[in-house]
Amino acid sequence: MQRTEVDPFADEALPELAPVRPGEDLDWPRIEDYLRANLPGDLFDAAGRFEVLQFPNGSANLTYLIRFGKSELVLRRPPFGDLAPGAHDMKREYRVLSRLWRIFDAAPRAYLFCDDHTIGGADFFVMERRVGEVIRGVVPPTMRHHRDIGPRIGMALVERIAEFHTLDPEAVDLDRLGRPDGFVARQLKGWKQRWDLVADDRYDAEMSAVHARLEDSRPEPQRVSLVHNDLKLDNCLFDPRDPDRVTSFFDWDMTTLGDPLIDVGTLLNYWPDPTDTEDSKRFSYDGMQRVGLPSRAAVTERYATKSGLDLADIGWYEAFALWKSGTVVQQLHHRWKVGDSTDPRMETVADGLPRLIQNAMQLI
Repeated sequence: MQRTEVDPFADEALPELAPVRPGEDLDWPRIEDYLRANLPGDLFDAAGRFEVLQFPNGSANLTYLIRFGKSELVLRRPPFGDLAPGAHDMKREYRVLSRLWRIFDAAPRAYLFCDDHTIGGADFFVMERRVGEVIRGVVPPTMRHHRDIGPRIGMALVERIAEFHTLDPEAVDLDRLGRPDGFVARQLKGWKQRWDLVADDRYDAEMSAVHARLEDSRPEPQRVSLVHNDLKLDNCLFDPRDPDRVTSFFDWDMTTLGDPLIDVGTLLNYWPDPTDTEDSKRFSYDGMQRVGLPSRAAVTERYATKSGLDLADIGWYEAFALWKSGTVVQQLHHRWKVGDSTDPRMETVADGLPRLIQNAMQLI
């Protein structure tokens, strides 16, 4: 995705909240009535004025801030238009977040799920509002006074992910969330099917070649754990007073049980490295290279130490994440192309596909 280059210590930062984008409004009077009738009374100010804003920085699922006076909640629903099979699963995300908060305080608590499409046009759920800082290529002004900010936030995220991978799913009735046997094989098959639905003829042969090489060299999992499936720096929240601790993870709609190194590969896919060139840089926001994050090698070493897992095959997981990202950006561009998305960023979101393909090939 093309993004404007910014100084990580400049004043500019992407706004966390904005008016709802044109074309992404819902039937707010109907939703207001539904929420007032179904939310527990202690969660919101029943006498407060109803107001809606949007979290504009996500690329797929639609996320809105719902206010009742001074009370704030978050509503999540899938994007408009045709959806890839198994994607944007709000029921799954609700299931995870209505339970996981009990043993993992980085999981926001979900309160209410609605599958009546006459209300919100699709499945949606409502969860608690977490407040903090998201880092997208710019260190927020509230965190610039901290020393060694880059290494601290980087290692804090790695350690939090390693902690997440030690959780016991059975403790919160999530042990039947997925089928860990054959998990990676199903991931390869499922993402290939998604690519085939939106394939760009210019890159189809190369994407298929990467898939074939991934199939031929698939590693055996060392552990079964909860897998978030989209862990990256801008999918988490920091307390501005404490850069050594991640307070929240977001976007849980693909969470399952499987090989935890899938999450590590995803993280590295978005991680900048001091040695990156224009051709080898990963799928991260411009500006991240100057935040001072630890190298990918340091991230890998710290995760291996904290998790006790062998990361000798981590290149395979990085290549898989790059290949999967190629499919994701093509899906996003396809939705814009057919008119299902009004987000102008999606016009050029897939421009980096050749670079993703090239880097994936080099890793495997």
